[in-house]
This record gives sequence, C-alpha cells and structure tokens, in this order.
Amino acid sequence: MSASGGFARFLRFAAVGAVGTLAHYALLLALVEGAGAPPLWGAVAGFVLGALVNYALARRLVFASTRSHGQALPRFFAVALAGLAWTTLLMSLFMALFGLHYLLAQVLTTALLLAWHYAGNALWTFRRGRRDVEVR
Repeated sequence: MSASGGFARFLRFAAVGAVGTLAHYALLLALVEGAGAPPLWGAVAGFVLGALVNYALARRLVFASTRSHGQALPRFFAVALAGLAWTTLLMSLFMALFGLHYLLAQVLTTALLLAWHYAGNALWTFRRGRRDVEVR
C-alpha cells in the first residue's frame, strides 16, 4: 500500500471513529447528565458502545476485512480493552491530577488514543494473513 493510500485509510479510520465517538459521547452524556452516573462510569460505558460501532464500520469500510468474526472480533476487543485501560488511566489523570472537566478530559483521551487504535487494528486485528478464514 502506498503512503498516500495508507493516509487515506487512516482518514477513513478517523471518520469511522468519529461515528463511534459520537455514540460514545452520547451515552456518556446520557449517563452522566441524564442519569447522574459518575463520569468515569459514563466514559467506560460509552467506550464499550463506541467500540462496537467502530468494529462494525472499520471492518467493512476501512479495512474491507475478509477475516472471520471469530478471528477478528477477539483481536479487536483485545485492542479495545487495552484502549479502555488507557482511557480509564488518562481520564482519571486528567480529571483528578489536572482538574479538567470530564468532557475536556474525554476529548484529550480520544485524540491521544486514535493512533493506538489505528495501529492495533491495521497491524493485528484486520491484517490479512495466510491462515485467515475468509467470510463467505
């Protein structure tokens, strides 16, 4: 893949991620502002919803993966769970240590983790290998 093709794929990944992020933030706001949940719990729940949206869209629209769900989904969630750990750490740091509002903390966390999620999914989750089982 050419450098420009890789950048275009990264941009598609970011666009797909924006849709997942919208779902994430919508649930975050609904839980925190609507239901009175603690911001950290809202961020975690939003992260899980966003991950599910991102898997479905990235698999099809970004990576055009033929890897079976049985192979790709566990890898995707391994990358996502590592991202969730980073989200929890960064949100806690930004809010407790730096005193940032939870929404600003979430925006910074999301921006920092974009490269992590792209690399993990491009290089491991959806990368085509010799032993991949194609979806028919």
